[in-house]
Amino acid sequence: MSTVSKRALSSPRELTRVSDRTSFLYLERCTVHRDDNAVTATDADGVTHIPSATIGTLLLGPGTRVTHQAMALLGESGAAVIWVGEHGVRFYAGGRGLTRSSGLLEAQAKAWANRRTRVEVAREMYRMRFPGEDTAGCTRDDLLRMEGRQVKECYRRESERTGVRWVRREYHHGDFAAADAPNQGVTAAAQCMYGVAHAVVAALGCSPGLGFVHSGHERSFVLDIADLYKTEIAIPAAFDAASMGDEDVPTRTRRALRDHINQKGLLARCANDIKILLRYEGPGKHGASPDEGPDADRVGIQTDNGRLLASGRNYGDEPIW
Repeated sequence: MSTVSKRALSSPRELTRVSDRTSFLYLERCTVHRDDNAVTATDADGVTHIPSATIGTLLLGPGTRVTHQAMALLGESGAAVIWVGEHGVRFYAGGRGLTRSSGLLEAQAKAWANRRTRVEVAREMYRMRFPGEDTAGCTRDDLLRMEGRQVKECYRRESERTGVRWVRREYHHGDFAAADAPNQGVTAAAQCMYGVAHAVVAALGCSPGLGFVHSGHERSFVLDIADLYKTEIAIPAAFDAASMGDEDVPTRTRRALRDHINQKGLLARCANDIKILLRYEGPGKHGASPDEGPDADRVGIQTDNGRLLASGRNYGDEPIW
């Protein structure tokens, strides 16, 4: 097997687009290593090979051990690696993403830094979440009340559709098993969606902490994006899993969620939604070549007029246009 030091780094153009990858892969109680361009998961049943470039998010659960070689390959492949708790219900840490461009990050920071544009993005998020609702001119209090009504209605609707009894939303911190089956499913679905959203946010180069609805947390923007699909994908998947019995609800929820995500092409949709929310116009602005693409490995130097100059040159004796 070739070593890390002997391998050349792949360029963004050589890597699989995040929209074409497997949404997430959950592993627990195994050792994660590498074999050439594949990561391997070794447990009591043997060795499973997984092409690294096809992974969107690798969720590492309890009992997993991961080697330096495996992490180097996953980093090179642009896969997000997230350490999670039992049943995937806690997020502990995450790794780097796929993009080499700061374009979306700059667009996010620009929209976030202005109070007017920040609330405009929040309104657009609620329009995406609840089609048909008029969010024009809504205050943040109005938006929160709208969310409360819509989510409560979603729980009622899914309860009727699946025949699963629903009382109220409950989450027992530190005691996941204390909740009833549908609540376990909703919690497991939410945590998986956070992982998927974090993978897309990181892959696009956005800041997980600069949120427009949520605030004050290192993953505020991740929570914003995951919530876009809460009533459409996460909650229905949880109720589908709970309708099959009270046992092993988290595992069935993850499988149902995986199917929903693949059927709806969520990764591509999520990436596109983020660009729409941030009004990202793509490459070709401020001196960048339109042919470079959003993941161009290009470093520029800022000028007073906003145009980017090529880095790695001395401009002491040259005019700066």
